Amino acid sequence: MKIAVVGATGLVGSVMLKVLEEKGFANEEIIAAASQKSVGKKIGFSSRELTVVSVQQAVDSDCDYAIFSAGSKVSKQYAPEFAAKGTTVIDNSSCWRMDNNVPLVVPEINIDAVKDSDRIIANPNCSTIQMVLALTPLHKRYGIKRLVISTYQSVTGTGVKAVKQLDMEEQGLDCERAYPYNIYRNVLPHGGDFLDNNYTTEEMKLVNETRKILSDDTIRITATVARVPVTGGHSESVNVEFIKPFDINEVRMLLSTYPGIVLLDNPQNNEYPMPVISEGKDEVFVGRLRRDESIENGLNMWIVSDNLRKGAATNAVQIMEKLISLRK
Repeated sequence: MKIAVVGATGLVGSVMLKVLEEKGFANEEIIAAASQKSVGKKIGFSSRELTVVSVQQAVDSDCDYAIFSAGSKVSKQYAPEFAAKGTTVIDNSSCWRMDNNVPLVVPEINIDAVKDSDRIIANPNCSTIQMVLALTPLHKRYGIKRLVISTYQSVTGTGVKAVKQLDMEEQGLDCERAYPYNIYRNVLPHGGDFLDNNYTTEEMKLVNETRKILSDDTIRITATVARVPVTGGHSESVNVEFIKPFDINEVRMLLSTYPGIVLLDNPQNNEYPMPVISEGKDEVFVGRLRRDESIENGLNMWIVSDNLRKGAATNAVQIMEKLISLRK
């Protein structure tokens, strides 16, 4: 099998290579592609070195799969070129997510949305993936009427430049900024770009992608995204209003038995999800479950996951794994 990783030198791309190795693809032909400035660079993979090639060279290599994490501009240009060659593209950018002809997939939820003829598949936003995974078994049982979401997102979601800004500020050094203000010892209520409605692109992704993945445009959703000075993963406070009454013990059972979820909900012993627990792991951790006593059928949840893994690289590789299995 021939697999291209487009954006292989970036923060998510490097994790994609790591996940491919962990999941048994070390002996496949891996093509590492990146921008022209990285062409010729050597990067480690398993017990060998990969030489970075251009994206066009990867297109011309007639790959079976191409996993993208190189931004919307690159995806818009090259994903159709890969697809025209018969390559199945799994794209981590926002480019194709809301395209009606492109499935938006979390494999535990809706791999059946992918048709045999689909050659471009969208990977959802990191904050969306972890939330919808935790919400799916509850939505199936009780029906979701409304979501109020507040996120506390790791600087790794912005990229290498943001991680460097945090590190340099912690050391009291000047650096090139990924954010308009300091991130060290600060919280920025700003993720993505501001839109005409004064929400950000990151906030509207939570609204639109959630509805698409859950196949339910009736869910009312509002979100506030904040960037916090941590590197281990994204945290989310999610207030859910259900259509039907729920039993809190049944909620715990539904979550604890759903694939990809770890229930960590023992506050009396100070056990709850945190980025330091999720870092480097593929699961979505859920805790702080409690009834919202201010409304009927309301539930509060705290959801944490490593945004570079399940929120990006792992989800993309899991999509590929499922498709390989289904297309045998």
